[in-house]
Amino acid sequence: MIRRFIGKPTESALASFAEALDRRNITPNTLTLLGLLVSFAAAWVYYAGYVFAGGLIVLFAGFFDMLDGAVARAGGRASGIGAFLDSVVDRYADFVVFGGILLRYAATGDVQGTLVVLAILLGSLQVSYVRARAELVIPKCDVGLMERPERIILLAAGSLFGFLEIALWALAILTHLTALYRIYYTFKKNRATPSDPV
Repeated sequence: MIRRFIGKPTESALASFAEALDRRNITPNTLTLLGLLVSFAAAWVYYAGYVFAGGLIVLFAGFFDMLDGAVARAGGRASGIGAFLDSVVDRYADFVVFGGILLRYAATGDVQGTLVVLAILLGSLQVSYVRARAELVIPKCDVGLMERPERIILLAAGSLFGFLEIALWALAILTHLTALYRIYYTFKKNRATPSDPV
C-alpha cells in the first residue's frame, strides 16, 4: 500500500543519493546487510527500554531497506539473487526487532505484552510466507494492508508518539488479517483461472 502511494516520489528523492553510492562501488547487498545491523541496534535499544530511540533507529533501518533497491536500479545491478537476499534479510530484521521488544516484555514479566509480540512474529511470517506460496499458483499476491513497510511505519509511529502498546495490538491483529485475506484472494484467483492439476 505504501509503495503504491509514496513509492515513486521516494524513489525519485533517493535516486541521486543512490547514484552517488553506486559510483563509490557501494553494493546493494552491503546496504541490505547494514540495515540488518541497524535492526540489531534497534532490538537492543528496545530491550533496554528506550522506546523513542528504538523508533528512530527502526526508521533508520527502513531507510537502508529502501536504499538498497535504489542503488541496485541506479547501477543496473537489480537481480533475482539480490531480491532473494533482501527478502531473507528482511525476515531476519523483523524477527530481531520484534525479538528485542519480546525480550523486554519477558524480562519485565509482562505476559500479555509477550504474547502480543509472539502473535506479531507469527503474523509477519505468515504475511510473507502466504505470498511466497500463493505465487506458485497465481501470478501475484501482494494484496493486503500489513506488508513490511506498513509494519515498520506503524511500529515507529507507536514508539515515537507514545502509543506503542496500541501499535503492537494493531500489528498483531492486522498481520493475521492480511495473511487470511491473501489466502482468500489466492483461492478466489485460482478459481477464476484454474491451473492444471499437479
